Amino acid sequence: MSLQEGTTVRVHYRGTLDDGAEFDTSEDRDPLEFTIGAGQVIGGFERAVADLEVGGSVTVTLRPEEAYGPHMADAIQEVPVGAFWEPPQAGMTVQLVDPDGRELVANVTEVGEESAKLDFNHPLAGENLTFTITLLEVAPAD
Repeated sequence: MSLQEGTTVRVHYRGTLDDGAEFDTSEDRDPLEFTIGAGQVIGGFERAVADLEVGGSVTVTLRPEEAYGPHMADAIQEVPVGAFWEPPQAGMTVQLVDPDGRELVANVTEVGEESAKLDFNHPLAGENLTFTITLLEVAPAD
């Protein structure tokens, strides 16, 4: 069975990295609900769910290209320390707005005397992601 575009599903999942570290899970929370074909979850995750039947489970490992993409060196930028509202600290996350009005999120990776490095890559970029997914419920497409 392959779920049709527009079908809303509810799943439980557990996501781990190659070293077995868990980066996310829906256990102890409400199930994740999304619509097939709406771009609400990463493509590889959606494709894995689309082939499940209610009650079925699958474990799938997604390469970076199927998840958050490769880690790109050009997504790391140096910014003057004076450009921050508060003194930047390594490890903090900052939200910015680009000239087109889009919100951007970056992690501060280094802070020097005069500048700080911001990494605009998704925190999971460049990582293989393994998901164990269970399809709990399917609502028909409208």
